[in-house]
Amino acid sequence: MMRAAVAVGAGAPLSLQDLEVPEPGPGEVLVKVTACGVCFTDLNLLRGHYPFARFPVVPGHEITGVVAAVGPGVTFTEVGAAVGGQFLYDSCGHCDYCVRGDQILCPRKVITGIVADGGYAPYVLMKAGFVTPLPDGLDPVAAAPLMCAGLTAFNGLRQGGIRAGSRVAVVGAGGVGALAVRYAVAMGARVAVIGRSRRGEDAAKALGAELFVAAQESDPAKALKEWDGGADLVLNASPSTEAATATLGGLAPDGTLMLCGYGPEPLVLPTQPMILNRLRVGASPSGSPHDLRDTLAFSASHDILPDVTRIGLDEAPAVLEAIGRGHRSRPQRHRLLTAPPSPALPWSTSCPLTSF
Repeated sequence: MMRAAVAVGAGAPLSLQDLEVPEPGPGEVLVKVTACGVCFTDLNLLRGHYPFARFPVVPGHEITGVVAAVGPGVTFTEVGAAVGGQFLYDSCGHCDYCVRGDQILCPRKVITGIVADGGYAPYVLMKAGFVTPLPDGLDPVAAAPLMCAGLTAFNGLRQGGIRAGSRVAVVGAGGVGALAVRYAVAMGARVAVIGRSRRGEDAAKALGAELFVAAQESDPAKALKEWDGGADLVLNASPSTEAATATLGGLAPDGTLMLCGYGPEPLVLPTQPMILNRLRVGASPSGSPHDLRDTLAFSASHDILPDVTRIGLDEAPAVLEAIGRGHRSRPQRHRLLTAPPSPALPWSTSCPLTSF
């Protein structure tokens, strides 16, 4: 048996339960979890924001670990390999999106920690085709948030057409936003950060931002327009659609607003300025396996890892409740689940497993 945190239903808190250690079936890989990031998506699951969720389910989709066992027919990875697991658990494999490598757009995709059990447990099953090798030398503990926060930020910048010299404005410098700032700087962009107050100004500039705009004090659109004519790309990493809408007037001609975060309110577009300036609005939902490989490779080569705070599995319910109230232990820090040593596997393995 293993101790796991389980989402039992919408509106209910996490429940700590003893579950059986799963055994991998055909095409599956059993991963002994090293770390699992705590994501705002996990809180939204508990709040009932995903009508397609399957309850009960073990949350968690920012997973790093070691392959503990492989199921029949698995030849891609092997026992002992350091791997990561992401938001995308599985896809149909045969639609146009899947065959061209855009599995994240598959109409039949399965989401880790929402439909399939995730990483709030010592062991997790993954589909072999969605297991991502960790680059050599990448710290598997600090790398866990890269599986979602890093992937979302990196892929959002790429989808937004960033290039060297681009002026990139990041709305919200929390988990996703802080990584977006670091990636954009490493890609050769000039970066501005838009926050609610000046509380995060020093941290944003330490990450490489040249401009900080406090939305409570000044109009973000006007401030961006005064920044050499506006932003070529605005990446919204905040859980607020209104915060993104407030920046539209700050886009330079041919600019793009990229939604990586959003709120329940609709996006309202000023049609005439958008047409006259050839502005675009896009969105980026995490990424496909090849996007995660690129994210990890870029992170390793540029030494980009998030600051993390380790917590125990038993602390997960209280931490999610605190996130819901807007409390943070430190700005830009990601929380990672850690737990007591995992139970022994009910079958033999040659892997010298590390503790969870």
